[in-house]
Amino acid sequence: MPFLKLEIALGTRNPEPFEDALFAAGATSVTLADAADDPILEPAPGKTPLWPTVRIEALFDGSADPVTILAELQSLLDEPLPDHRFSLLADRTWEREWLKDFRPMRFGKRLWVCPGGQRPTESALHEGGVSPVILELDPGLAFGTGTHPTTALCLQWLDGIDLTGQRVIDYGCGSGILAVAALKLGATSAIGVDIDHQALIASRENAERNHVAARLTLLSIGEPLTAQADVLLANILAEPLLALASHLKDRVPPGGRIALSGILATQAAAVAERYAPWFDMGPATRQDDWVRLDGVRRAPAT
Repeated sequence: MPFLKLEIALGTRNPEPFEDALFAAGATSVTLADAADDPILEPAPGKTPLWPTVRIEALFDGSADPVTILAELQSLLDEPLPDHRFSLLADRTWEREWLKDFRPMRFGKRLWVCPGGQRPTESALHEGGVSPVILELDPGLAFGTGTHPTTALCLQWLDGIDLTGQRVIDYGCGSGILAVAALKLGATSAIGVDIDHQALIASRENAERNHVAARLTLLSIGEPLTAQADVLLANILAEPLLALASHLKDRVPPGGRIALSGILATQAAAVAERYAPWFDMGPATRQDDWVRLDGVRRAPAT
């Protein structure tokens, strides 16, 4: 069944009255969108991020009458309705629509991340005389395909280290992409941890798709994580990385390695300083506005 889509250019107006009015008028979903391509990164604690100019989009049943919707909205609002337009929207599986732009990608020299059913050419796979490692991925509703710099930086790092026989923790595993990649690159076992139930489902399915599920353990944030690992990856954000430093350092024994991502370049110094009491931190590796920090756990002072 198609949907009737209403877009309203709010500009700098407060969106809350419009959201309430749209739902009262029968909207099945209401979404706020950037009206001018202004980026929002990590907001300050306690702040709700919004763009300087906002567009609000609402979906109604395809049989709804635009004239009736507009009359209802105008009766609920204290001001004239801003610039707006209706359009018909064909019914699709929207949460999977973006996958049409997901293509095989290489990270480092040998690691390929490929959407299910797609493969790069044989010449690309074996470029440089390497034996490729192919990770088949369907992220489902979870974050993590390798297209974002934070994930790409971690995949490149994994490709560049020897994971043979290593134990791995992927903290904030999302689609499971990092844990599964580590297992395919030679790790003995991996633990994936995430707060999102959809992420744990996607991680399990991707592990099964890549025939490594027997070596992957999945935990929700509420479950105790007491194991240690030779390699720990945490691709989350700077604020939780700062808050979790004491917990994460206890998961890595002396000589173990840590890789931290989801960090803006402007935040790198603060995160590196937080982990410096326990790790010998290397220089930041940057891609666009994002960085990865990695280090080696020092032995306790005697």
